[in-house]
Amino acid sequence: MPRHFLNLLDASKDELAFIILRASQLRQMQKSGEVYQPFVGRTMAMIFEKHSTRTRVSFEAGMSQFGGHALFLSPATIQLGRGEPIEDSARVISSMVDIVVMRTFEHDRICNFANHSSVPVINALTDDYHPCQLLSDIQTFNEHRGSIAGKIVTWIGDGNNMCSSYMLAAEQFDFYLNIASPDGYKPNADLLNRYKHRVQLIDKPAEAVKEAHLVVTDVWASMGQEQEQQKRLRDFAGYQVDENLLDLAQPDVLFMHCLPAHRGEEISQNLLDDPRSVVWDEAENRLHAQKALVEFLLQDKIRA
Repeated sequence: MPRHFLNLLDASKDELAFIILRASQLRQMQKSGEVYQPFVGRTMAMIFEKHSTRTRVSFEAGMSQFGGHALFLSPATIQLGRGEPIEDSARVISSMVDIVVMRTFEHDRICNFANHSSVPVINALTDDYHPCQLLSDIQTFNEHRGSIAGKIVTWIGDGNNMCSSYMLAAEQFDFYLNIASPDGYKPNADLLNRYKHRVQLIDKPAEAVKEAHLVVTDVWASMGQEQEQQKRLRDFAGYQVDENLLDLAQPDVLFMHCLPAHRGEEISQNLLDDPRSVVWDEAENRLHAQKALVEFLLQDKIRA
């Protein structure tokens, strides 16, 4: 059976640690100009049912740097978008490529695709999880501050797919997670209960960031929620991350955001330019972390 990566539980703690270390190595190799092309002749299918900037560019560029080819597939250009059963699409597409990256809506959709795929499938985002972003975030923290094990991370905002991924990450990377979300936007209750030894809800952002080594947030209205924009602006009042909020955390706190950011909404106007912000390294590391993941999943196909 192929090895899939649909959430952070699909790899062991040791495997995740290896992927993070390898991602930093690949970053240094690229910075030094070293050419490393283990996947010449290999093809990645990228099925994107949701729009993307960082995810698409990083996977496509990464596979090209590996010497392979990335094939972008949108619903408008393939039969999957015209009603072909996902099981049929999975069988056909996976018979022609070496790995599949899928960005979609319901998490069950990617699970169904993976169950009928003969090659590894990577979750590039679903409504439930965004595991590739967490690989980049952990890599970035490690590069700036060392191991995240034992540290305190604070999530401010919507209890969305990123928040759920951070709950899994708390378990897999051995850190503690504070979550501050307004009523009506609390995170997944089952995950909260499962990881209650790692995760706690704290009502007020100012309390949640105390002692934090990392503060993370996301937009208040994600893709598909644009019609809720005005209501969410009201509901999330008081949950903006700004410079004064970071001042309440550890002196060496880092700030991350998966982007795109809405300056003046979930973050203050100039927070991305604050010296504590590492969002640009975080964004670039999507490339390196995903290259490490692809290499890990296709290790049996690396050219000698």
